[in-house]
Amino acid sequence: MLLVTTLAMLLCSIDRQILPTVLPDIMKDYKLNSVEAGFLNSLNFVGSFIGAILVGVLADSLGGGYRRAWSWMGTCIITAVAGIATFFSRGIGGLQFWRFIMGFGTGAMEPVNVALVSDFWHKENRGFAIGTHHTGLPIGQFVGPVLIGAILAVGTWRTTFLWIPIIGIIIMLLQVFVGTKKNEQRVYNWINQRNLTLPRDTNITVTKNPFKNAFEAIKNRNVMLGMSINFLFLWTEMGAATFLTLQLTSNVGLSLAHAAVISGSSGITGWIGQIVWGTVSDHLGRKFSLSILAVGSAVSVLGCIFIHSATFAWVILIIWGIFRNSPYPVVFSLAVDSSKKSAGAGLGILIGVSLGLSGALVTPVAGYFIEHFGWTWNYIMLSAFSFLALIPIYLIRETAGEKASMKAE
Repeated sequence: MLLVTTLAMLLCSIDRQILPTVLPDIMKDYKLNSVEAGFLNSLNFVGSFIGAILVGVLADSLGGGYRRAWSWMGTCIITAVAGIATFFSRGIGGLQFWRFIMGFGTGAMEPVNVALVSDFWHKENRGFAIGTHHTGLPIGQFVGPVLIGAILAVGTWRTTFLWIPIIGIIIMLLQVFVGTKKNEQRVYNWINQRNLTLPRDTNITVTKNPFKNAFEAIKNRNVMLGMSINFLFLWTEMGAATFLTLQLTSNVGLSLAHAAVISGSSGITGWIGQIVWGTVSDHLGRKFSLSILAVGSAVSVLGCIFIHSATFAWVILIIWGIFRNSPYPVVFSLAVDSSKKSAGAGLGILIGVSLGLSGALVTPVAGYFIEHFGWTWNYIMLSAFSFLALIPIYLIRETAGEKASMKAE
């Protein structure tokens, strides 16, 4: 299950890399400026906003564990179909529509994906499991642009979207054999034999009413604070990532294929940060990890101001990779720890609102800053949002580590 969900995150990551990577070519084809290109990218996240909340809440009603694999399969089908349709679409209207549908599919997949890997892993190492499965994001951020760059050398930007159905079909076939009731029971037996904590309290009755599940998540303090933290980290990340290839082609003078490869270099170190900070949060607490990551993210994004050559780009982006995706598994672990009755709804609302709003708003705002104030002020603005995350981080209630254990005792 860890392998399947990691590959699903790889799919989401590559999808979110495709548009920023090929954005210079799309802007040329449709004669778009930076602000218009930012709005095009926003449609993907508007879809994610709706998909994550709707499917995340409904997924709890269908049931956890192996039953959650059914709703997961539905999200995967949507993303595969959208990838194929994008390849065949012509005209800006078709591209806009299918970017929205793709966002709906990947946005819906992410909370279900996190809940699913949590359902198949003991609580003591939840941060490690979610962190490991989330390595699909940084791996995709590096591998994706490399694959896209190879396709661009022989094909067009539309061809790059075919990676989504290819990966989607593979993981759906794997899930048919993995996400079964028999395998779930094998996991639970293994956990019980070692006197560890089951991922779900079997004594708690989960309501089938999606509105009650949603309300249960909304009134949870940590889920709401986690949503704020996620929003601020995502604003910084996506605001920087969306225009990286544009910066490398227009300011540094690289070819699109070369810029595509460098833009994904943060993935070289990103997977390390995912596993390390997720595991550290299990032992030293979610607050501790998130505080370090907020400062690291802000400082490393400020470093992007100094990207004036390919060499500097490699160095700065590799450093950024240690912090870029690392906060999300810690925030998701916090949400799962805190919402025992409605993990899917909690994650759906947390991811849907933070991902949807930040993705929809930051790209036109960053595009406006680049157009009117330049790259330096854009990165200063983006860095400030990571520093702001320290406020909700301070307010969360700890759910892991020694402090949480002492409180429980």
